[in-house]
Amino acid sequence: MPRMALARVKVRRLVGGEVVCMDETHGYCPVFHRAVELIGRRWNGPIIRALLDGADRFGEIRSRIPGLTDRLLAQRLRELEREGVVERASSFATTVPHYTLTTKGHSLAPVIESIAQWAAAWEPTGSDPVGAGTPDRRRPVRAS
Repeated sequence: MPRMALARVKVRRLVGGEVVCMDETHGYCPVFHRAVELIGRRWNGPIIRALLDGADRFGEIRSRIPGLTDRLLAQRLRELEREGVVERASSFATTVPHYTLTTKGHSLAPVIESIAQWAAAWEPTGSDPVGAGTPDRRRPVRAS
């Protein structure tokens, strides 16, 4: 299979008082790495996808993601809020919080859609969903 050449995007940004860049001479980009870690962290992708699909309450988000615990959902929503991807709001009429994507969060829509298309094309059919006996969940994998 031929190697696909990655577009070399020049990123110049002040991060913690230090200029970070990626170009032809640098193979590692901390800005890219941080972004991949954020959306690739367990459950963050499905949470963002649920919000993109219109879920806005804690229970709605949880019901769309099998295997996600309340504690972990709360933790991930706080993390995404700190990162500026999610906004938590409560109305005066109700104390139930609503979660919405910020502009930064909505800008992830094409990324999440691309990952979904890639997964549909390359994930073997009939495979276990995430969290169903996978080593990452610390459950034993049953022998077939």
